Amino acid sequence: MTTLSIFDAHNPEAAPAVTEDAGEIGQLLQRKGVRFERWPTQDLAADATPEQILEAYSLEIAKLKAERGFQTADVISLNPDNPQKEAFRKKFLDEHTHSEDEVRFFVRGQGIFYLHLGDQVFAVQCQKNDLISVPEGTRHWFDMGPEPEFTCIRLFTNPEGWVAEFTREDIAGRLPRFEALEGATV
Repeated sequence: MTTLSIFDAHNPEAAPAVTEDAGEIGQLLQRKGVRFERWPTQDLAADATPEQILEAYSLEIAKLKAERGFQTADVISLNPDNPQKEAFRKKFLDEHTHSEDEVRFFVRGQGIFYLHLGDQVFAVQCQKNDLISVPEGTRHWFDMGPEPEFTCIRLFTNPEGWVAEFTREDIAGRLPRFEALEGATV
């Protein structure tokens, strides 16, 4: 289930405010300039190719491209049996920003986006059907967990794809990781 945990960035050990209500999550994130939507998923085979996934969501992708000027879309997928899963996880665990919006639509599986917004950190555990758009310049990180299992559509304005500017701040190491938040409840 999609879950939002809101932490005090100055006291990350304090119990966070938590909600699983998708409407409330959308409203809270919208107030911070973050787009969050729930899209219906298509019935796709477990072994669907990236091309099949992009075709299944071609109308939604075209709409986002027209709205926001995205140039490219691709599919990223990771499973627990990937021998490089630890390296992939580590790549995204440090706080960073981008010069464009970071857009992900979860076709399957889950992961947590941590958004450092002022004095708070919004930990958004995204699931299948969730679309999140992290605005350019927003300090954030992503945790896919030690046994990653997800497939996401990504959209980019930069043809080079994912390019990060790391903040060198240690806040990501002070907040609970995926393992501690997975399945967090109210």
